Amino acid sequence: MRLHLNKPGIRALGVAESFRQGQRRSVLAGVVMRSDFVIDGVAVGRTSVGGDDATSSISHLFRKFGRNDINLILVSGAILSLYNIIDVDLLAKKTKLPVICLTYKETAGIEDSIRRHFPSGAGKKLVAYAKLGKRTGVKLHTGHRVYVRTAGMEIETTQPVLDMFTLQGSVPEPVRVAKLLARALLATRS
Repeated sequence: MRLHLNKPGIRALGVAESFRQGQRRSVLAGVVMRSDFVIDGVAVGRTSVGGDDATSSISHLFRKFGRNDINLILVSGAILSLYNIIDVDLLAKKTKLPVICLTYKETAGIEDSIRRHFPSGAGKKLVAYAKLGKRTGVKLHTGHRVYVRTAGMEIETTQPVLDMFTLQGSVPEPVRVAKLLARALLATRS
């Protein structure tokens, strides 16, 4: 997959989720935003809390748009809804788009948390988590650092892409707006 950063009107699909403890499904929101920060698409979906369907849920959300002008996918996290782990490589393959999964804090890992939450079924989750590999730190033009896992693109392209979509702080605008939408939808469904 080749991402042409000099092309005018690069579009990113920002994806984020929101859920409450005790719920079986979380709200998944997708926002298509151009690099000039114009929003030109919104879709919503669901994914299971603690499940294994994050990759297929995001892929389904992408297909809802029915568009071929989206250039990449930015996801808030690689692990959604209480350990619903995204297969970043498979998501890039299914959508035929580069994927960047972002986190905002450096951590030592979550293996122990997975074992605590899934005492009898941690094996599958631990394999999925290990498949994610290490995160790479990226310093944004805002001075903030994010940690990324990517597929379908060179890691060197990550910082210019993130800078293109980040106005301030550490959260790229498509992801920030998707988070706001997911939270608002969750509040209306409660």
